[in-house]
Amino acid sequence: MIAKPRKTGKKAKQAETPAPPVAAEARERMQYAALPWRRTDAGIEIMLVSSRETRRWIIPKGWPMAGRDAATAAAIEALEEAGLLGVIAEKPVGVFHYTKRFTRGEELCRVAVFPLRVVRQRDHWLEKDERETQWFVASEAARLVSDRELGALIRKFARGFEG
Repeated sequence: MIAKPRKTGKKAKQAETPAPPVAAEARERMQYAALPWRRTDAGIEIMLVSSRETRRWIIPKGWPMAGRDAATAAAIEALEEAGLLGVIAEKPVGVFHYTKRFTRGEELCRVAVFPLRVVRQRDHWLEKDERETQWFVASEAARLVSDRELGALIRKFARGFEG
């Protein structure tokens, strides 16, 4: 069999990008998310980010990145989507599931969530013109996110700071 020559350039890179990894459960795609948090006089606050298309409140998340561990990928998503810099936890605080819509259909995604203690937010970042960001007390953030599992995870995370 004769090997075809490799394409170069931007279109070739897009064509060669492999499908995201499949999680343990059948047909689930794995993603990594940052849970941006800070401690204030009001208690634990969570930064939410608007989704690009539906404008619902979510947390920064994305696909695994070649050569990066899960926590680092989550921290990079927080930087790209919300301009956040901080200290990312090495282990996830939990997982949640959601349905990702593609032009070709829908897929179930399993998202591992890594707490990110935010140190600062940059003035400019990659997706600033595409998203809104806002701090909420944890109970309000849990109520505002569209996914119940994520809301429960936020409440559980914030309870870890009580007492």
